[in-house]
Amino acid sequence: MRVISGKFGGRTLKGVPSHLTRPTTDKVKESLFNMIGPYFHQQKFLDLFAGSGNVGIEAVSRGCSHATLIDRQYRAYKTILANVKLTRDPKAFTVYKMSASAALHKLSQQDQKFDLVYLDPPYRLQKMVKDLGTLSKLNLLNHHALVICETDTNVKLSDNVENYRLLKQRKYGITLITIYQYVGD
Repeated sequence: MRVISGKFGGRTLKGVPSHLTRPTTDKVKESLFNMIGPYFHQQKFLDLFAGSGNVGIEAVSRGCSHATLIDRQYRAYKTILANVKLTRDPKAFTVYKMSASAALHKLSQQDQKFDLVYLDPPYRLQKMVKDLGTLSKLNLLNHHALVICETDTNVKLSDNVENYRLLKQRKYGITLITIYQYVGD
């Protein structure tokens, strides 16, 4: 697993030493960033199920000003911290060891707002539409923010989610990337 492009490009990242995480492959990650970017200017990025921190580190490498990386597993948390250290830019990241639900409420209390959100929970725990609703309800998104959902191809996400517009859907093997744009107030 490596950082593909940008200021950290070429750096090798550590994977989480556990069977409980499923890293986003470099192929899917590169395709994802080609769909939404490929480069950014000062956006704020949120990954609620960060695993190794791979996708958030790529986002900062490509120009996001800050990434907030959340994972509830201790091994994932430690791996994220180690990978952030490899960037030599720790101020560009905030890392929390907590559940996605607890993190959303904490970020709301801090009046945080994000431009890009990545949702890639364990496939057996898919609750994307609920997470989309919580992001909107807690006012965590800037207008026109993008929410990227990574699922397996068996998950059917709605074309019609309140406060969101479906922008794109692409299939990569057993992986499906769905991108919504926030259109709520």
